[in-house]
Formats: sequence, C-alpha cells, structure tokens
Amino acid sequence: MTPLATAKRSRAITTEEVLLILCHSVTDVLGSAGNSQISYSPMVQKINKTCLRPDIGCFVLFDGGFSGLVIINFTAEAAMEIYRKYLLSMGMPEDELAQFHTSDEVGNVMGEVMNQIVGDFTNKVRKQLKTSITQSQPKMMAINKQVQISVNTTLDQPQSRRVTFNTENNNIFYLELSMDKTEFIKLHDFDEDEWEDPDSILESTNAGQNETGSSSTSDHDDLMKDLGI
Repeated sequence: MTPLATAKRSRAITTEEVLLILCHSVTDVLGSAGNSQISYSPMVQKINKTCLRPDIGCFVLFDGGFSGLVIINFTAEAAMEIYRKYLLSMGMPEDELAQFHTSDEVGNVMGEVMNQIVGDFTNKVRKQLKTSITQSQPKMMAINKQVQISVNTTLDQPQSRRVTFNTENNNIFYLELSMDKTEFIKLHDFDEDEWEDPDSILESTNAGQNETGSSSTSDHDDLMKDLGI
C-alpha cells in the first residue's frame, strides 16, 4: 500500500470554520476601535436567506477563491454604543458626537468599521486558507423594514449562517454570512504569511475612503433605488 493511501486525511475546513474566522475579525477590529468586550454566541443558526434588518444594516460582497455576502445588522442601541466608543477612543469630545442612529455620521462610521472588519477577514483568509478574495465597498443604511439581500452571482450550493453578538452593555447585533458550500483540505504543512494588524488596515482604509469619498453619495442613492427604498 502506498504512503498516500495510508496517510491520514487532513480535517476539512468548512463553512463554519470560515464563519469563525469572520467572527474573530469582528471582535479583533471592534476591540481595536474601543469596543474590547464584544462577544458572540457559541451557537450558530442555519438560515435560508440573508436580510438587512432594522435599525442599521450593512452588507459587503466578496469574490475570488470563493464568493459570498457578509451582512451585519445593528440595533440602534448597539450601533450608538459602538459608534460612541470608537470615536471617544480616538479622542473625539463627547459633546460633538451624534445623538441619533439615523445621523449620517453614525452611518459613515459604522460603514468604516464594516470595511475594516471585512478587510481583516480577507487578510485572515489569505493567511490561513491560502486563497484570495476581494471585497466590494460596504453599503450601510438606516432602515425601518426588512430588505432581503442576495449575491448577484450563482453560488455553488449556497449556505447561510447567522451569529448573535453582544456588546459590553448587552446590546445585540447580528452577523450573517452567505457563501459557496466549499471545503478546504490541507495537502501539506506550510508557513503562515506575515500578519497585517487592524491598525494598518485602518490606515489603508482611511486613505482609500478619502480617494473615493466624492462618489459615496451617488453610490448610496443608486443602491437605494435598486432596492426600491
């Protein structure tokens, strides 16, 4: 019998492990943005569809080694807590902070946070799974009704999952992931690439947003029209 036949098969990395990588990106990025006590449920829900839900929803598409969609739905209380702690950790005076979750400033900050989370996720995927994915520009909006979102490509046996997160003040938000049904199986051991920390991602994100800021308003308007809102 050949060594190949007798070799022990490596454990496959499935959708749940990819979701766990994404959960770590959420806690890592929010932790570096003044929200160090973010936690998530050890139970994951299998869902049939992904939706933007009140009070603030944000989604990002990704493509490459595998395709999918990431959605985070914040309650107003969770969004305001994350927004306030983020800006206060950066030295922003409290009396200059927005008071309502519908403020454009809150949406902009939460969109920036979402961009950092998915940027961190793509780096972790490249490092841990040795494949590359690219992300779209995050779309963040305050909504008062549920809006179903689907990936604009045909996924190979799509799988959708939802995880519940809690903030330090016990406010809730939800992470939803829809992606190809896929498995990653390690053929041999390899050295992991040098890691990019969230601070470097933040710097590159801010630089990119400064270049694309002028087109963000029109993109948002076009998105709202497409969704029929």
